Amino acid sequence: MSLDRQLDAIVRATPSLMQVLETARDLDLPDGLIFSGAVYQRVLNQLTGREPDYGIKDYDLGYFDGSDLSYEAEDRVIKRVAAAFEPPLRDKVEVRNQARVHLWFEQRFGEPYTPLESTAAALSRFVSPMFAVGVWLAPDESLRIVAPFGLEDIFDLRLRPNPLRPNGTGFARIAQATQARWPEIRIEV
Repeated sequence: MSLDRQLDAIVRATPSLMQVLETARDLDLPDGLIFSGAVYQRVLNQLTGREPDYGIKDYDLGYFDGSDLSYEAEDRVIKRVAAAFEPPLRDKVEVRNQARVHLWFEQRFGEPYTPLESTAAALSRFVSPMFAVGVWLAPDESLRIVAPFGLEDIFDLRLRPNPLRPNGTGFARIAQATQARWPEIRIEV
């Protein structure tokens, strides 16, 4: 079975993630994508025999709207998304307009961040290829998978720095925290 099909099966077998995907799809956000821990941690849990929701702190929901880069516009979307979810998911879905990440990233993380052209483009900037995976549920129920580095690192339990960000901040700290939750992971530097 291909890695795409394996990921599809893992996502569909996780009721909480499917609920987030269905609700997010119904909100019809421009260029929407659920990514990072909400996706890759489900694979790690499946491969290591843990419960599907083990380690899940939040659901990153990205969208791309370059028509208004103000925080007020993003905040309206954040409130709209929050209103669409019931607790406990309401407090776990974190929404960010990827069109405006460059406005705050350097101040928060200390490294430059050029503007993005899409939500999927954000994945290529994540600290590790393992984390750079996103999914979106289409109206026809098909699952769109976006993984600029492929899915091999996740399914091989390999955590390494993003080759496009060799000096990216925070890799060592993030790798250590990830391995503490999933000791089966192999860290490569």
